[in-house]
Amino acid sequence: MALSLLMLQAGPAAPPPLSPADTVWLMVSTALVLLMTPALGFFYGGLVRSKNVLNTLMMSFSALGVVGVTWALLGYSLAFAPGNGFVGGLRYAFLRGVGLEGGGWGGTPHLLFMAYQGTFAIITAALISGAVVERMRFGAYLLFIALWSLLVYSPVAHWVWGKGWLGTLGALDFAGGTVVHVNAGVAAVVAALVVGTRSDYGRKALIPHDATYVLLGAGLLWFGWFGFNGGSALAANGTAALAFVNTMLAPAATLVAWTLLDAGRLGKATAVGGATAIVVGLVAITPAAGFVGPMGAMAIGALAALPSYFGILYRSRTRLDDSLDVFAAHGTGGIVGAVLTGVFASAAWGGTDGLLHGNPGLVGKQVVAILAAGAYSAVMTAGILKLVSLAIPLRRAAREEGIGLDVVQHGEEAYARGEGALLVLDPPRARPAAAPRPTTLSPAEGA
Repeated sequence: MALSLLMLQAGPAAPPPLSPADTVWLMVSTALVLLMTPALGFFYGGLVRSKNVLNTLMMSFSALGVVGVTWALLGYSLAFAPGNGFVGGLRYAFLRGVGLEGGGWGGTPHLLFMAYQGTFAIITAALISGAVVERMRFGAYLLFIALWSLLVYSPVAHWVWGKGWLGTLGALDFAGGTVVHVNAGVAAVVAALVVGTRSDYGRKALIPHDATYVLLGAGLLWFGWFGFNGGSALAANGTAALAFVNTMLAPAATLVAWTLLDAGRLGKATAVGGATAIVVGLVAITPAAGFVGPMGAMAIGALAALPSYFGILYRSRTRLDDSLDVFAAHGTGGIVGAVLTGVFASAAWGGTDGLLHGNPGLVGKQVVAILAAGAYSAVMTAGILKLVSLAIPLRRAAREEGIGLDVVQHGEEAYARGEGALLVLDPPRARPAAAPRPTTLSPAEGA
């Protein structure tokens, strides 16, 4: 989040007066970022097979409820209440003391700031679903994201944005390159390894069932990302305008670079590739959006295309079933963006001077943040999944995977067959065998 977050726990100075313009902008940004989670559902939903599209959409939509509730009850306090360098305290648990006053975050109501931050927690948890689609049990997934949002997301957000140890170190993350994308990307790899591969992975082509969904999702994500990055200025000011413009330019550069890579390798530009490029560019500019100039943003976007593009090609040749390439798009894009923030950041644009402006030490701080967030996410994700598995099996049986999780988990189908949608009734109960009827033979038969 913007540098003003470093004042979140500052001393007892009088809160600033509320700014109508800042408040309206943060309200709009909150709605935009909330839209990104359904958009992610459509992006992911188009990439899976048709028998699993509802389940994939529900993994995103359900995060709106589960993580929204955990954030209000405890997650916000663990991330932003005064605490130590590692985690916040319980001052704001159950939203105690979270009212309509301004504060160190700026001239917007505390309650609105909490809601805006909650939209980040929601989509971060939902991102992980892309690594375990088409086989993870829905109940296990819900329990996992509830625990993960509290035990992983909130502490890492505190490290960077809540005056934790990474923020104090001087690592820069304007809107979530480390907190959101590196964090979720590493968790996705661990989840894919722990849950295991799909039953038919590596034995048949698992291709997207609807590229139009993928494009729709990418377009809505780009639209919502203006609130993700622009809103992270926490004010309607020049920093918000800079982040807004960089959010337009960086993915544009990624899209051009990706199209050229596709054309050079395949001789054609693919729709799924273009949609993926947009997401990668958005991810890469996220940590730098308010710290670099427009030309730096375009450079970051273009450079981010290379490792993500070839990372997707490499992963598809391995046994790692990160089904929708969460790490290649979000993890790798977040890492590249965070490192390049240390290269292109400029005090003239509102950040700290980076490598190109005579401060190579900033790159080192960015690398420390990446390694710390990645290591913590990996260890904690593995532990949470192990804990969940003690209560609920993590995945469905192979036979149920074959049927499709839409029917098995939700009793519905995305697409009607014939003239009507599938009606799923309770499974029939086994009937006791009927008692044999006594046989009465006629005199003729008995003869």
